[in-house]
Amino acid sequence: MQLADGCVIATDSEEVAGAAREHGADVVLTSAEHASGTDRVAEVAARREYLDFDAIVNVQGDEPFVPASALRGAVHHVISGNFPLGTAAARASDAILVEPSVVKVVAADDGRAMYFSRAAIPFLRDAAEAHLRSTRVWQHIGVYAYARDALATWVSLPPHPLELIERLEQLRPLAAGLAMGVALVNEPAQIGVDTAEDLERANAHWTEFEERS
Repeated sequence: MQLADGCVIATDSEEVAGAAREHGADVVLTSAEHASGTDRVAEVAARREYLDFDAIVNVQGDEPFVPASALRGAVHHVISGNFPLGTAAARASDAILVEPSVVKVVAADDGRAMYFSRAAIPFLRDAAEAHLRSTRVWQHIGVYAYARDALATWVSLPPHPLELIERLEQLRPLAAGLAMGVALVNEPAQIGVDTAEDLERANAHWTEFEERS
C-alpha cells in the first residue's frame, strides 16, 4: 500500500507467531495480559527498535480486509496534526443498526468522533427524519492510528465504565477527552470476524481473492 515504513505482527500466540514467521513477517510476542489491541500495540511501540516512529497504526486481527483508503484516512488525521488519534468508517444501510456485532459511530462536522456504540446510533425518533438518518449510518472500521504521546496516554488510563459496558476500547480515550478523527471512506466496510458466521464468510472471501490473484 506504500503507507508504512515498517510492519510488525504483535501477538501473544506462539501458533500465530510461527505461521507469520513462515511467511517472512516481522513478529513480536507480547504479554498475554493485555485487555485490548491498543495495549498490545503500545507494548511493541515502546520497544527500542520502534521508538523513531512518530505515528503508529493498529490493524486489528478481526478486520482482515481493511481497505487501503481506511488506513490512509486514519493515518492522515494523525500525521496532518488534525487529531492525535484516527480511525475510519464507511456508510452503511440501516440493516446494521440492529446488529450489536457491528459497531456504529457518529461524528461531528469536522470528523471528530462523538460516540461509538453497538446500539442503533443515530437513533431515529421521528420517521419523517429517516432521510436525514440514512446519510449518517456509519459502520466503524477496526483500524486506529495514534500519535505516540496519545497512544501512551490512552494505555495509561484505567478502563472506563462506558468501555466496559459496550466492550469498545475506543470509548476510553473519548471519555478522557482525547479527540479521534474518523475518516469516511467510499468503499463499503469489508467482512469483520466477530462471529462463527463471519469466519465462514471471511474464509470464502479469502478463497475468492486467492483465485483471482
